[in-house]
Amino acid sequence: MPASRETPLSSALILLMAIATGLTVASNYYAQPLLHTIAQHLGLSTATAGTIVITAQLSYGAGLFLLVPLGDLLEQRKLIVGMTLLSAVGLLISAFAPSLPVLLLGTAMTGLFSVVAQVLVPMAASLANPERRGRVVGTLMSGLLLGILLARTVAGLVSSLADWRAIYLLAATLLTVCAIALGCSLPRRQQSAGLTYPQLLGSVLALFVEEPVLRLRAILGLLSFCLFGLFWTPLAFLLAAPPYGYSDAVIGLFGLAGAAGALAANAAGRLADRGKGHLATLGGLVAQLAAWLILAFADHSLAALLVGVLVLDLAVQLLHVSNQNAVYALRPEARNRLNAGYITCYFIGGALGSTLGAQLYERLGWMGIVGAGVVISLVAMGIWLTRETAGNVRPHTSSPDIDLPQR
Repeated sequence: MPASRETPLSSALILLMAIATGLTVASNYYAQPLLHTIAQHLGLSTATAGTIVITAQLSYGAGLFLLVPLGDLLEQRKLIVGMTLLSAVGLLISAFAPSLPVLLLGTAMTGLFSVVAQVLVPMAASLANPERRGRVVGTLMSGLLLGILLARTVAGLVSSLADWRAIYLLAATLLTVCAIALGCSLPRRQQSAGLTYPQLLGSVLALFVEEPVLRLRAILGLLSFCLFGLFWTPLAFLLAAPPYGYSDAVIGLFGLAGAAGALAANAAGRLADRGKGHLATLGGLVAQLAAWLILAFADHSLAALLVGVLVLDLAVQLLHVSNQNAVYALRPEARNRLNAGYITCYFIGGALGSTLGAQLYERLGWMGIVGAGVVISLVAMGIWLTRETAGNVRPHTSSPDIDLPQR
């Protein structure tokens, strides 16, 4: 049934959806602080171990394009519960994987179905009152970022207490419990786009042609999450080597340093509610570049590394939430498809960043990572500063929530 005032979005339900968003997305990041341990256990090189992260992000990208649009076609509660359970099955496969191919299979299955987080976010945006939509989206995105970052901390601690497989068993259990809670709490909601599945997928591509704001925000999101993957994928190898030589547990704790970036989600959401999302975007782009200038010293300075992590994650979150609020405001009846298009580009960027990070670190070390980070940050800044071209075409709505590019 369509969203209505008879199915209000309560604070408890928002919290549950934020937790679910964090847990499902976290499933793709447990391996990151454990890459050197998994590499040693399975006899892999640095670049080969990096394929675990790349597989997670590519499968997530595939799920975004192929599965998220189903939120505009199928009953959303059943879709959310089913995808959450299938993601848990993928985690179980990874937990018992005897070799890299089986681990990649479990990783791909988890990544494919963990896109349920991107069905939950537009569902919450549709159920929320318009004047609170930015804050609701910001709350769920706080859950998402905390899931990504705390996944590393929890994975490192669990690996130190047991082994690297234990985190996958724990995560599968938590997702199963989460699926049950969502099934009991979410309202039934179905909105038909009046399209067949192939037409639905085609309409995602058509939205890129018709909506200049979507194109602009997708490019910014791709570059931003590229930087995220570029940093986090080789970090475990940097911290496991001299002069640091840290254990899995300590490496995982670096996720806490970036968790403060989750605070940026609500700030960005509030700015969007006041029609000032472009300020969050500009702030994120500036902070993004500043982070890499600080991280240039991270290979020998712990203080620079901690500050750089904090600033980078803050920047990524500011950009992401302002991007999503601008995209969601374009066509309320197509939010799942708009989200599918935007987030697909976002995680393609993450996969590119992870691939680049694994290859550059093996060949050029940490300074190769920093050089790439500075260049990509400057490209993103240049695209935003020439955004008037995209802003000359009005999107298909007069919603006041739209963050049209402007001087």
